Amino acid sequence: MSWSIVAVARMSGVTSRTLRHYDASGLLPPAGVQGNGYRYYEQEDLLRLQQILVLRELRLGLGEIAEILSRQRDQLSALRTHHQRLLHERDRLDQVARTVGRTIAELELSQQEGAVDMGQINRPENLFEGFDPTQYDAEARERWPQEWEQSKHFTDTLTAEDTERMQREMTAAMVRMAEHMAAGRNVSDDTVQAEVDASYRSVCRMWTPDAAAFRGLGQMYVDDPRFTATYDSISPGLAVYYRDAMAEYADTRLS
Repeated sequence: MSWSIVAVARMSGVTSRTLRHYDASGLLPPAGVQGNGYRYYEQEDLLRLQQILVLRELRLGLGEIAEILSRQRDQLSALRTHHQRLLHERDRLDQVARTVGRTIAELELSQQEGAVDMGQINRPENLFEGFDPTQYDAEARERWPQEWEQSKHFTDTLTAEDTERMQREMTAAMVRMAEHMAAGRNVSDDTVQAEVDASYRSVCRMWTPDAAAFRGLGQMYVDDPRFTATYDSISPGLAVYYRDAMAEYADTRLS
C-alpha cells in the first residue's frame, strides 16, 4: 500500500513543503514519483518519517538525524533505543513540571503573606531540578554556528557556582517581568525597558546581537513552544510580553 504526499502530510502533521525538503536533502526520499509528478510513500518510508520525528522531539538537528539514520541497520533495535530515550526525556520533563509546580506554590504562598521577592523561596537551588542546560546545544549549533561558538567560549569559563548564580538571576528577572505584566505596565515603560536592558547586557556576555537578532530572539520565545512553556510557566502570556518588550528595545536602542 502507498500513500500520497498529501495523505502523509495529513496523517503525520508534517507539511508537504517539509516533506519535499526532506526529499531534496536526502533525508526522506519517497518510494517513487507518479506520472503526474506527485510523490508517494510506502510503509517503510512512514517508519523512517516516524524516526525522524522522534529524533526531532529529542532536539537533534537534521544533520545529526541524517547521520544516525545512515548508520542504522536494524530498524527495530533503533526504535527500542529511541523509545528508551523518550522514556528518559518523559521522566526529565516530569521532574521539570514538579519543579515549576513547587515554585508556583511557594510564590503564591509568599504573595499571600505579603512578600514578593525571590528571597521567600525556601531553597532557591530547587528552582532548577530537572533542567538540562545543554538541551538546545545541537540545534543552536546548527542554526547559529558563529553565535554558538562565541557563547560556548563564554560558558566554558563558568564554574558550577557561576552557572547556578546566573540561573537564579534569570529566574528572578522573569519573576520581575511577570510582576510588571501583572501591574499592566506597557512594554515601553522605563522600568520594563530597564529589565530588558539588563537582559540584553547579559546576552552580550556571550554574543552581541544587533537589533534584528535581538528582536528575533524575542520572537523565538513565542514561536518555539519549548521557550514559550518555560516563560509562561512563570505567568501565562510572559513569552509574548518579553517578545514585545525586546522588540521595543531593539527599535528604540539598537536600531
